[in-house]
This record gives sequence, C-alpha cells and structure tokens, in this order.
Amino acid sequence: MASEPTKPNPSPALERGARILDLVARSRTFPSLSEMSRELGIARSTVHGLCQTLVQLDLLIRRGDQTYQVGPHVMRWSNAFIQQSDVATEFATIWDQETEMPGATITLSVLEGSEVVYLAARNSDVSHSLIEFRAGMRLPAAFTATGKAFLSYMTDFEVRRLFAQGLPLPRTPNSVQEIDHLIDELRQVRISGFSVDDQQVAEGIICFGASVLDSRNRPIAGIAVSLPSEALTDSERGKVISSVQRIATRLSHRMGADLSGGY
Repeated sequence: MASEPTKPNPSPALERGARILDLVARSRTFPSLSEMSRELGIARSTVHGLCQTLVQLDLLIRRGDQTYQVGPHVMRWSNAFIQQSDVATEFATIWDQETEMPGATITLSVLEGSEVVYLAARNSDVSHSLIEFRAGMRLPAAFTATGKAFLSYMTDFEVRRLFAQGLPLPRTPNSVQEIDHLIDELRQVRISGFSVDDQQVAEGIICFGASVLDSRNRPIAGIAVSLPSEALTDSERGKVISSVQRIATRLSHRMGADLSGGY
C-alpha cells in the first residue's frame, strides 16, 4: 500500500516571522518584544532577532518606545492582493467542488443600496423550475438570504434609515413587511452565523446565506444556497447550512479576512 506523501515542514524562522506579523497586525496596541514573546511562546532573544530582520525589510517599524507596528512594505502586498483578487473568480473556483447538495442552486451577490445584485449563479434543474437566478438580477435585500447576511452587519439604526420609506412590496405572502420583524431576523442572523429566506423571494424555495468578508472583516459579497423547501429534513437543513458557511469561510479566507477570532 503506497504511503501518503508527507507535507514539507515550513521554515521555522519564516513561520515565526509570519506569526509575529499576524500578532502585530491584530493588536489594538503596539506590542513590545516581551509581550510578543509571552503571547507567542517564543524566546525573547529569538523574537528580537526576527523583529530586527522584519524592521530591515520594512515589514515592521520599531517605535521610539521600543514597541512595534506594521511597516509600509506590507501595504505593497496588500495592494497587490487587492488588484489580483476577484471574489467572483474565486467563487467560480469553489462552486463546482461543492457536490454535496444535489438539487441546490448556489449564488453570489453584492449589496447595492437596499437591493442585492447577483454576480454569479449555478442554477440546478430542480430549483430552476421555481426561480432562475442570473447575473445582473436585482432583488430586495430585506427578503433575500444574502441581503439579510449583509444587513446583519449594520446597526438597527442603519437598517431603519435604509428603509426609512418602508420595506419593498412583498414578493410572496411570506415576505417580511414590518421593519421590527426584519430587525428581529437580523438579530438572529448575528447569533446563528447564517441567514434564511424562507419563501420570501419565491414560494417553494428556501435559501440559506452567509457573508463573504474582506481583509477588514467587512462583508463584500454574500453566498446563498437555495433549495425547494418541500421535504427538506432537519438533517438536510443542517448539511446545507454547514455547506454555505464553509463556502463563505473559504471565500473570506481567500479575500484576506482574519477569521481567527470567529466568524
């Protein structure tokens, strides 16, 4: 029986340097050598040597009080990452790998005002008979799973201001029509980590959504999985929710989000 290939071990110095940069980037204050050593479990002398190199490379700046902050060279990488990254392209590389949801439609959308605009969609034959999602399609954010995922990152005040003229006309009898009810839904999204459109856009279709985050951990897109609501068991529901969260997490990671503190 052939043995599985082993992954090469990372360079210890490079791995420790990356951990130092991560720590400095996440810190709300400017950490000292002692604080970095304690937090990372690395000898102070080792941290000192690595920080000297990172300062020479402009990846860190040593401040006058002997603390450290992120250096300007990191911005070059950040700008290059932004220029080379495209959430729609990254979405396309992932969606065909998701084969655990037969009959499901997978969509990617962005928020524009009080609507979501669809960037990409993989429609299934089953869901297609009830609603066809297509690139460029617009739907009310208040009703859609991806829209609710976006809105959940707003404060209650911001949501009320966005819909100051009232919620959109209903698409189905299930479409939310009271702003207080929408805000209640958004509070649940923040708790659960996923959003639900239970036949609010199209009767017979239930959608589960999650946000794709950028390097500032702010939503830049929304992922949704849509299926016929008929005969969706609790077990299948759990699998679909896990899938949409997994896709959103993978995309967020590719777009530079820091999910170490939770999603």
